[in-house]
Amino acid sequence: MARDNYSYKKYARELAKKKKKEEKLQRKLDKKNAKSAEEPGQVSGEDAAAKAGL
Repeated sequence: MARDNYSYKKYARELAKKKKKEEKLQRKLDKKNAKSAEEPGQVSGEDAAAKAGL
C-alpha cells in the first residue's frame, strides 16, 4: 500500500500560499499605480478625446 508524502504536500501548499500572496500584492500595487497615474487634476486620454469631440 502506498503512503502519502506529507512533506511534499506541505511544500506544495506553502508554494501555493506564497504564489497567491504575491499575486495579491501585485494586484494591490497595480491598483495603486493606476490610481496615482490618473490624478484628479489631469484628464485621461479617453476623457480628453470625448471632451474635444463635444
